[in-house]
Amino acid sequence: MKRYLSHSAEETEQIAEAFAKELHSGDVIAYRGPMGAGKTAFTRGLARGLGLEDHVSSPTFALVHQYGSGAKALYHFDMYRVEGFDDLYSTGFFDYLDFGGILAIEWSENIENALPEGTIFVTLNKLEDDPDKREIIMEGGSRF
Repeated sequence: MKRYLSHSAEETEQIAEAFAKELHSGDVIAYRGPMGAGKTAFTRGLARGLGLEDHVSSPTFALVHQYGSGAKALYHFDMYRVEGFDDLYSTGFFDYLDFGGILAIEWSENIENALPEGTIFVTLNKLEDDPDKREIIMEGGSRF
């Protein structure tokens, strides 16, 4: 397990950028945390750390955004509105697991039973003493 303290969205992105250098094609990252905790900011940092120059935004309405291609592609999912296996299946999630690249999944709590073995969990917690401060915990996978 690794634990970080971020004092701003920019610092959250920097933590994610450094973390991205440890990732490999096929890795699945499952985010946990409330709305506004910094999951999309973390994904912006991941993209930058993977050398991707795409504009990263929340995939709330699209369900998935693809940044880059091939082994360094980043597939950014939002599972907020996924309420069951049929919903999950319709996103193409299971196909993306076979594409290679890296999957980053917001609202992973909604699909916890479908996450593959070796999933890396990134929990982002808002801290009460400062509205910009976040605790970031990384665990799971084979590296934590």
